[in-house]
Amino acid sequence: MGLGEQNLLTSILPLVVMVAFFYFALIRPQKKKDNEIKEMRANLKVGDHIVTIGGIHGKIIILKEDYVVIESSGLNTRIDVAKWGINSVVKGKGME
Repeated sequence: MGLGEQNLLTSILPLVVMVAFFYFALIRPQKKKDNEIKEMRANLKVGDHIVTIGGIHGKIIILKEDYVVIESSGLNTRIDVAKWGINSVVKGKGME
């Protein structure tokens, strides 16, 4: 290995390490999280208790292809919410 080849290798190696770090530390986990959210939204069903991105809690009453109708509060207020606006499905006590 000549001096020119060694100099080229030492200048490219840090760049390769940085790209690998960003991929495994930032890009890959974000893709995994996006896939989990997409799967959660695809598996919604009537009766699920959800929280929207805006923080509204409600129970799914009607499920359509691209939106859901939720019932929120004790007054049975109904709200149309786009599926992309659903943040999570709530499981556990207090959501009957």
